Amino acid sequence: MSSAVKTLDKPRLSVKAQTLWTIGAVVGAVALPQLFHLMGAVSGLGTKLGETFLPMHLPIIIAGLLAGPYAGAIAGFLSPLISFALSGMPSAAMLPFMMIELCVYGLASGLLRNIKLPVIGKVLIAQVSGRAVRAAAILFAVYALGNDSIKISVIWTSIASGIFGLALQWVLIPLMVFRAENGNRE
Repeated sequence: MSSAVKTLDKPRLSVKAQTLWTIGAVVGAVALPQLFHLMGAVSGLGTKLGETFLPMHLPIIIAGLLAGPYAGAIAGFLSPLISFALSGMPSAAMLPFMMIELCVYGLASGLLRNIKLPVIGKVLIAQVSGRAVRAAAILFAVYALGNDSIKISVIWTSIASGIFGLALQWVLIPLMVFRAENGNRE
């Protein structure tokens, strides 16, 4: 019997390597947004740069693609929590939804790590998965739990304001993954 899904023969990373990728992704996902918020503060744009460029997403999706679903999901879940503890961002109202979204980004990209598919396809699947689960969580919180600290409109406004960042990920992540996977061959 042949499998319907084509897979690649990527080596399984050791627990130590996955742990280092997880830590690196968390550090990147906490530090990058702070740089964007600092540039936003200096330029007078406030948090708009972070909302536009989505810097927290990059290290999480990359960790999933290179280190697998455990590293990606754990880094995605912990990064917003650690960022909130250190800087108060994301806001308390958005924190659980960002934790869910980034966890799904890391998990989805990690599950696609060994699937034979162009990296941009993996990025698109991870992005759609993360945004869809986040939207479902927001809808559940508002309609089932009666959460009034968040509005449904945040689903659409975050997609609209972050479209440039999503598109930037389509370019940067495949380049970074290619470089990481082929960097030692020279």
